[in-house]
Amino acid sequence: MASAAFSDRPLKKLILFDVDETLTPARQVVSLEMVELLRALRKKVVIGVVGGSDLVKISEQLAVPGSTVIQEFDYVFAENGLTAYKLQKVLPSQSFIKFVGEERYKVLANFILHYIADLDIPIKRQVGTFIEFRNGMVNVSPIGRNATIQERHEFEQYDKEHGVRAAFVTILREKFADYGLTYSIGGKISFDIFPNGWDKTYCLRHVEDEQFEEIHFFGDKTYKGGNDYELYSDPRTIGHSVSNPAHTMQLLKEFLQDL
Repeated sequence: MASAAFSDRPLKKLILFDVDETLTPARQVVSLEMVELLRALRKKVVIGVVGGSDLVKISEQLAVPGSTVIQEFDYVFAENGLTAYKLQKVLPSQSFIKFVGEERYKVLANFILHYIADLDIPIKRQVGTFIEFRNGMVNVSPIGRNATIQERHEFEQYDKEHGVRAAFVTILREKFADYGLTYSIGGKISFDIFPNGWDKTYCLRHVEDEQFEEIHFFGDKTYKGGNDYELYSDPRTIGHSVSNPAHTMQLLKEFLQDL
């Protein structure tokens, strides 16, 4: 049976959102107009955010003065839902390192760092974090996560032409075929590695008890291989593909009119 947690909402619908290029420009802060639109939406339906980043990064982008991200959303799913909150209360979490094991992770990490060291890309001038270890995944960036916004744009264009990340992922899939891992390209400069089934659809296991009549998902990387694809195409969701935050706002305004 569904709980009474959301009895104040007129409609038994859940609306989930990706973060980068859906609610905010990549790694930037949410606009006040978007916040106001989400607050209006929340009066009618349940809303949640599902991002590949950890809670700290999601908070940096979506928290507003006087409020936190877990206050602004009914559900917050960081790292695809491996770290999760419902109505400001933490839900059970999972761990990438427990799944893979320390020794096997060491082999994977060493291979990635050697591969990046040998990459010949014109914008590899930023010394920074090439492997970011998170609770539910690892994030790999060939140019380093400390890259400036300009460097991110430059790498994204270079990557579109030369397929740096796609080639990297292909080699990892072959080399570590027995690890039971999924590789997902998202954002401008990186890709995620996580256990099979720990993509964004992982968050849905946290909402099953509510028995929502509809679950909608808005994301930008909805093409096959993008990190929104699995949740966007899942039969349990109604997917909406967006190109940027302005597009999201346009669709939400139409959505609100139809509610």
